[in-house]
Amino acid sequence: MRKTIIALAAATALVSLTAHGAELSQPQGHFGNLDHVFLIIMENQTNTDILGNPNAPFINAYAKTANQATNYFAVGHPSAPNYLEIVGGSNFGLTNDYWPNWVNTGCVDNAPGSTGCNNAFTPIAAPGLDNPVVATATTSSQCNGQVTITGTPAPNNCALYNYPARQFTPKSIADQLVEDHKTWKAYEESLPTVQPGVFGLNYSDGAYSNLSPASVFAPGPIQKLYAVKHNPFAYFNNIEVGERNSLSLARVVDFDGPNGLWADLQSSNTPNLSVIVPNQCHDMHGFVSGGTPICSASTAQEAGFLMLQGDAEVAKLVNGIKASPVWRQGRNAIVLVWDENDYSNAANRVVMLVDPNYAKGGNASSQPYDHFSLLRTLEAGFGLRCLNHACDSTSQVMDDLFGAGSR
Repeated sequence: MRKTIIALAAATALVSLTAHGAELSQPQGHFGNLDHVFLIIMENQTNTDILGNPNAPFINAYAKTANQATNYFAVGHPSAPNYLEIVGGSNFGLTNDYWPNWVNTGCVDNAPGSTGCNNAFTPIAAPGLDNPVVATATTSSQCNGQVTITGTPAPNNCALYNYPARQFTPKSIADQLVEDHKTWKAYEESLPTVQPGVFGLNYSDGAYSNLSPASVFAPGPIQKLYAVKHNPFAYFNNIEVGERNSLSLARVVDFDGPNGLWADLQSSNTPNLSVIVPNQCHDMHGFVSGGTPICSASTAQEAGFLMLQGDAEVAKLVNGIKASPVWRQGRNAIVLVWDENDYSNAANRVVMLVDPNYAKGGNASSQPYDHFSLLRTLEAGFGLRCLNHACDSTSQVMDDLFGAGSR
C-alpha cells in the first residue's frame, strides 16, 4: 500500500510539472552578474550576407572589437516566433507572424479590405504545448512557420537542433525580472504619435496606426514601419491587460519622446534589460508593406542601400549607448543579434555580437548557440531561473562571449 501511495505521489508530481511547463533551476554562468543589457534585434539576414559586405562597414568593424558567435542560429521562421523564443524560450504555439487577438477588444484594423486579423493569436496566458521545430526542413512548412526550399535541403536551414513540442510556462523574462525586483523596457521605433499608446496596435507609420479612423486610409494604406510581430511582449496576456505597472504595455515605448530610448539614456533612467527594435526600414527587414513600397531590396542597389541604412542604425544605437552615463555604471553588455536569415535554403545562422564593458572584446567563439542559449545566458547574468527551452541541456550559457575569465 505504501509503495502504491509513493508511486501515485510521484506520478502526480510529474503530471503537475508537465502541466505547468518548465521554470527550473537558475543557470550557472562564470562571467558574473549583469547590471544592464542592451539587446538590439535586427532582421532577416544570414551572417554571410553581412560579414564582409562593404555596405555594413560599422558592423564589420564592430565584429572585430566585440565578441562574436560564429556558429549562432535562429530557431525556425518567421519573425514573431523567434522574438518569443528570445524572451520566453518558446514559440508558445505561434506558427506565423499573426497579430494578437487583443484582450477584450479583439483584433482591429480600420484599413479597408485588410486581412491582417485573420488567424489572430490568442494572448499567452496559460500553460500549453508549443510547436516542434526541426533542424533541417525538407518541406516549406517544417520550420514552425515556413522556409523556401530550393534543391537539396541545406543542413540547419531551420534550427540548430530538433526541438520537439513541449509544455511551456506562459512567462517571459519580463515576468522574471519583475519578480526579482529588476526592470525591463522594450523600445520599439515608429510607434504612433497621433494616438499614443500600444494596446491594440498592430502596425504604425510613426504617426497613424491600424486603430486610426478609416478616413486616415482614404488616400491609401499607411506604411507598416512598426510591426507587432517584432514586439514579443504584446503577445502576453498579463502585459496586455497591465497586471501591474511594471508588467504592462507602459513599458513599451518609442525611441523618441520623454520616456523613450534616447531620453532614458541621457538621464541614466535605463532598465536592467532594454530590448531595442528599430523599425522595418532600419532593421534590414525592408519590403515595408502598406503604401508605396519603401526600403525595398528587389534590386542589388536597393539591397545595398537597405543594408547601409541598417548599418547606420546600429552605429547610432551602439554609439548612443556607449555615450550614456549608465554605460560607465556597473557591469553592462550590448548584444546585437538578428532574428533569422532571409528564408533562403541556407543554414539559419545569423550574426550575434556581445560587447561587455567589463571584459576584453575581439574574441570569436565557434561554439554552437541559438536564441535559447541567449535567453539562458541573460537569465544567468540576472540571477533568474531558466524558462522553457532555455532549460534544455543543449542550451548552453555563453560564458566565452560574455567575458568569463577575461578582465
